[in-house]
Amino acid sequence: MTIIVDGMGGDNAPLQILKGCAMAVEELGVKIIVTGPEALLKQTMDENDIDDNNIEIRHAEEIITMEDDAGSVLKAKRNSSMGLAFDLLKNGEGDAFVSAGNSGAILAGGTLIVKRIANVKRAAFAPVFPSKTGHFMLIDSGANEVCTPEYLDQFGTMGALYMKNAGFCTKPKVGLLNNGTEETKGPELYQQAHALLKENNAFEFIGNVEGRGIFDGTCDVLVADGFAGNILLKTVEGTAMFMMSIMKDALTSTLFSKLLAAMLKPQLRVMKRKLDYTEEGGAVLLGVAKPVVKAHGSSNAKAFKNAIRQAANFARSGAVEKITEQLKAQKETEQAGK
Repeated sequence: MTIIVDGMGGDNAPLQILKGCAMAVEELGVKIIVTGPEALLKQTMDENDIDDNNIEIRHAEEIITMEDDAGSVLKAKRNSSMGLAFDLLKNGEGDAFVSAGNSGAILAGGTLIVKRIANVKRAAFAPVFPSKTGHFMLIDSGANEVCTPEYLDQFGTMGALYMKNAGFCTKPKVGLLNNGTEETKGPELYQQAHALLKENNAFEFIGNVEGRGIFDGTCDVLVADGFAGNILLKTVEGTAMFMMSIMKDALTSTLFSKLLAAMLKPQLRVMKRKLDYTEEGGAVLLGVAKPVVKAHGSSNAKAFKNAIRQAANFARSGAVEKITEQLKAQKETEQAGK
């Protein structure tokens, strides 16, 4: 298994990216191709004693920053670390791609260099979160601010196939993020999407899911437009960090609380793991023809290693092939019914 990594993407590149790559090689047994300025990458590895075993560097002089236009990966900075990485993925030199860089450029590179799967209307970012009973996927979390009911319906299909084939569940349940559980809730977009999801035979649709119910384990896939999904994503991340902060303050404020914290250390460790975004890796980009993972922009080595793990699992799952087959079958059924 070979994972292609954008060595210059994210706030902590290249040091934390390279550390994460070395951890992935050691723990996951994968091979890594890292793209970026060769001299800088090698110098960083040498100065920080990072093992280069099974890590190959491919030179790319330019870097796409967080401020660059998303389309720069296609033309102005096609020779960047991200642009080269997408070309390598497209040409079959690796099994999956990971970057902590510019989200818009990752979306553009995925859809226009690697290309969308046939019959996919829009690709979508889809992170996975822990829930009471396991995990659930949020799709879309920011790729498409403006959606149609057909997009949301297809997000449900792609998310369900990913969660099933990646081993998260056997019979995916799909819910629609809304401001109430009744079918008539929400704007027209969501009412029409509800009707389409209800008729989709690729999964079990459980109806609308309110914000307070998303972590209850009632669904395996939570469908939303990219605008609402991104707000939910950032709210969840911010809430988790806030809870960890106030818990730390409470458990270190007095001698008694410190003793209590010591007694509860195993339970607190489990809780921290569930609240820590670095445990899950990143967001898969569903709808493109090869596995692509967007790691968190502020990823440290551990978070990036887990994003590589997620990419390797994505590649092994065969989810891209399953999505391709399902959407082809749905298209043929649709055409036959006309």
